[in-house]
Amino acid sequence: MVQKKSTFWNMILTLTIISLTAAFILSFVEQLTEKPIKEAKNAHELDAIASVVQKFNNNPFAEKLTINVPGQKNGLELYPARLDGNINSFAIKTYSNNGFAGRIELIVGFLMDGTINNFVVTRSLETPGLGSKVNDEKFKSQFRGFNPNRQILKVRQDGGEIDAVTAATISSRAVTNAIQKAVDAYHNFHAGK
Repeated sequence: MVQKKSTFWNMILTLTIISLTAAFILSFVEQLTEKPIKEAKNAHELDAIASVVQKFNNNPFAEKLTINVPGQKNGLELYPARLDGNINSFAIKTYSNNGFAGRIELIVGFLMDGTINNFVVTRSLETPGLGSKVNDEKFKSQFRGFNPNRQILKVRQDGGEIDAVTAATISSRAVTNAIQKAVDAYHNFHAGK
C-alpha cells in the first residue's frame, strides 16, 4: 500500500472528516438521550413538589404558572396542588445566586395562607458537611409552619428568626433569600401585578 504524502490539504481533509463524524455522533447521542433526561428531571421535580405540598391528585406540571419577581427580569414557576379540584397548597421553584459556592435552587411548598409547609434543595454546590446541611432536617424544620407574613424570614445574624447552620451562614442566608424571593413573587402575583 502506498502511503499518501502528508500535505497541508490532506491534514485539513482528515481533520474535517474526523470533526464531522464526531459532530454527527454527538448530535445523534444528544437526540437519543434528550427525552429520557427531561423525563428524569421532571420526575425529580415532581418528587420534590410532592414532598413540600399537601396531598394532591392533579398534575402540577400541567397547571404550572410563571410568576413575576419584583425587580427581576425572569419569573419563578408556581405549581398548584389540588385535591379533588380545590387548591390546598402550592409549590414555587426558586433560587439564590448568593450561596457560598454560587447558585442554590429549591422548591418551597406553601399552604394557602402563606405558611411554609416545607422546602427541598434541588441543586446546590455548597461545601459537603457544611453548606450542604441546609437540606438537613434540623435546619429545614425551622421553616415548617413559619409564616413570612407574620415573622421575619432572615437568619438571626440579620435580625430574623432562623438559626443559621453552624459555619454555613452564607448558605443559610441564600436559602432564606430564595424563600423570600418566592414569597415576594407570590405576593406580587396574588396582588395581580
